Amino acid sequence: MRHRRIGELMTREVVSVRGDAPFKEIVRILSLHRVTAVPVVDGANRVIGVVSEGDLLRKTADRAAAPGDMPAVPGLGAWERAKAEGTRAEELMSAPPVCARPEWTAVEAARLMEVQGVKRLVVVDDGDRLVGIVSRRDLLGVFLRADDDIRREITEDVLADTLGPATAGLVVEVRDGRVELGGSVPYRGMIPAVERMCATVDGVVSVSRTRLTYENDDGSPGGGGS
Repeated sequence: MRHRRIGELMTREVVSVRGDAPFKEIVRILSLHRVTAVPVVDGANRVIGVVSEGDLLRKTADRAAAPGDMPAVPGLGAWERAKAEGTRAEELMSAPPVCARPEWTAVEAARLMEVQGVKRLVVVDDGDRLVGIVSRRDLLGVFLRADDDIRREITEDVLADTLGPATAGLVVEVRDGRVELGGSVPYRGMIPAVERMCATVDGVVSVSRTRLTYENDDGSPGGGGS
């Protein structure tokens, strides 16, 4: 089984800014390139932070209110206040940056995004130099795989290589990423293992075993029937 790597999914042509880039220049770059964030790099192209639309909007939201307007955003911490008052990328950016490596799988990147609560990951090499950026949309691209490709990987690369002849009676169908298991397996205890292996294949949306039976009940929980 081969999970898709970040190096295959990421955007390689990434616009970035230096730490001394002024506020208006960052806004112009975001608008020109139609992106929502840019990495901030030093002179050696090492990533030191990320500036997003959210970082920039903090300045707008915290502006002093005119008479009759809503008050400025209350309760900002010292670091948030400093960012709201910043005028250069190094003052506005979120740091340290949340980064990924090109050899990571889509699953690893998705988990990091979820834990860190970010929409994108900067991709860096062993020297922390910028090599790309991967977004939620990029990761969702694995679900665009053709059903035939998913079925072939499940039957040839996952089940046949792992379980061998034990899968001879197993039938795998894939429709819109939904895997349906039919036929039979030698032992009841194999069913959960088969499900888990199918579910880990890139592009699989769900796995159903309603039509899958077993020949021998080995006492393990699994489902189906002989």
